[in-house]
Amino acid sequence: MLEKDDKKYIWHPFTQMKDYIKEKQIIIESGEGVYLRDIYHNKYIDGVSSLWTNLHGHRKKEINDAIRAQLKKISHSTLLGLGNVPSIKLAKELIKIVPNNLKKVFYSDNGSTGVEISLKIAYQYWQLKGKKGKVRFVALKNSYHGDTIGSVSVGGIELFHKIYKPLLFKTYFAPSPYCYRCEFNKTLETCKMDCVLKLERIVRKYNDKIAGVILEPLIQCAGGMIVQPPGYLKRVEEICNKYNVLLIVDEVATGFGRTGYMFACEKERVNPDIMVVAKGITGGYLPLAATIVSQEIFNAFLGEYKEKKTFFHGHTYTGNQLCCSAALANLKIFKKEKVLKKLQPKIKLLSKELEKFKELPHVGEVRQCGFIAGIELVKDKKTKEEYKYEEKIGIKVCMNVRKYGLILRPLGNVIVIMPPLSINENDLKRMLKITYDSICEVCR
Repeated sequence: MLEKDDKKYIWHPFTQMKDYIKEKQIIIESGEGVYLRDIYHNKYIDGVSSLWTNLHGHRKKEINDAIRAQLKKISHSTLLGLGNVPSIKLAKELIKIVPNNLKKVFYSDNGSTGVEISLKIAYQYWQLKGKKGKVRFVALKNSYHGDTIGSVSVGGIELFHKIYKPLLFKTYFAPSPYCYRCEFNKTLETCKMDCVLKLERIVRKYNDKIAGVILEPLIQCAGGMIVQPPGYLKRVEEICNKYNVLLIVDEVATGFGRTGYMFACEKERVNPDIMVVAKGITGGYLPLAATIVSQEIFNAFLGEYKEKKTFFHGHTYTGNQLCCSAALANLKIFKKEKVLKKLQPKIKLLSKELEKFKELPHVGEVRQCGFIAGIELVKDKKTKEEYKYEEKIGIKVCMNVRKYGLILRPLGNVIVIMPPLSINENDLKRMLKITYDSICEVCR
C-alpha cells in the first residue's frame, strides 16, 4: 500500500517518474548506524549518506538527545530582530573552526539558499562600496551550487541547467579542472593548469564587472566528483586577491570532514571572503545552512536606518532552535570522538580498495578526495568513449547494488562513493565489493 501511495502522490526530485512508477521501489522505514531498513525489513548500507548529509550514522544518541532536550524548551522562534540560545552558541562554535577571516554567520535552511544568500551579499557589498558595475560572477563549467534561480545561474551542468537559461542572470564560466577530459587536450604531465590561466584571463578582462568567483573547493561533486589538481584552489584565491573580486567557496558537500579536513579549503590554506555550509552541519538530521562572511563584508552593511543598507533577506525558519541544537551536538561529536583523526585510516583503506576498480575494462577513471570518490564508467577505456545517456549505465549499476544490500546514487556515468564518516572498515570493504561486483555484472 505504501509503495502504491508513494507512486500515486509523490513527485520525487531528480527522478524520471515514468520509470519510477514502473519499477519496484524501496520505501525506507528506519535506520541505525550506517544502515537503512525498508518496510519489508531489508537492510542496506547507506552508501551516499542520505545524499551526502549523514556523518555519524542514523539515530546517533547525542544528536537525538540534543533535539529532545530542545523540544522541552521551544522548537522555533523567529530570528528576525530576536535572538535564540542555540543559534548564538552554534555561531560561536562555527567561527572557531572556519578560516580565521570569517566572522559573521547568516543562517538559512539548505545549500541552495545558502548560495543564493552568498550571491546577494556579494552583489550588495559592491553596491554599498560604490562599485556599481560589479554585478557578475565567475563560476566553473560542471559546477552545481543548488536549484534556486540564483544558484542555477552560477551552475554549469547543461543537463540540469540548460532549460532554465531564459530565467537566469549572466555568468562568466571558466573551464572545469576536469583532468580526465581536459578541454585543452593536456595531461597532468604536460599541463600548466591552462584552466586556471583561462579563469585569470576572464577575471582580468572583466574584473570591473565581477563581484565574485564561486566554486566548490578541491572537488566538484555533482559535476561528477571532479577532483581539482593540487594548487588549483590556491591559485584561484591569488587571482581573486590580485583583481579585487570576492572568493565564495561552496562547502555544502565538502564541509564537515568529507575531504579529510573539517573544511576543504583548509588543505591549501585558503581564506575565502564568503563560505557556504549545509548538508553535514547537523550530522544529517535537519535542514540547516550557514553563509559565513568576513568582518569587512559585514561592516559594509552597517549604517543609519535611513541609509537602507540593511540586508533585506531572511527565511521563516532561519536559525531554528532544533536545527541549531542538532548542529551543536554534531560539532561536539567531532571533538569527543576525534572523528577527523579516526577518519584518516579509512581514507587510506578507501584509496587502497579503489585501486582494484582501475583495472576494470569499463572504468575510465577513479577519482578520490578524502572520503569522497567517483568511479567514471566508459564504453571504451582507450578512447574514453562515454556511455550514451539513454543507456542509463550508472542507474543500472546503482539499481543492481540494491539486491546485495547497498544504496548508491549515480551522477550520470559516475558511481558516487560517499558513506557516513562513521562507517567501519568491514562495512566499507563490503560496500566497495558490492560496487565492484555490480560494475562487473552490469558492464560485462
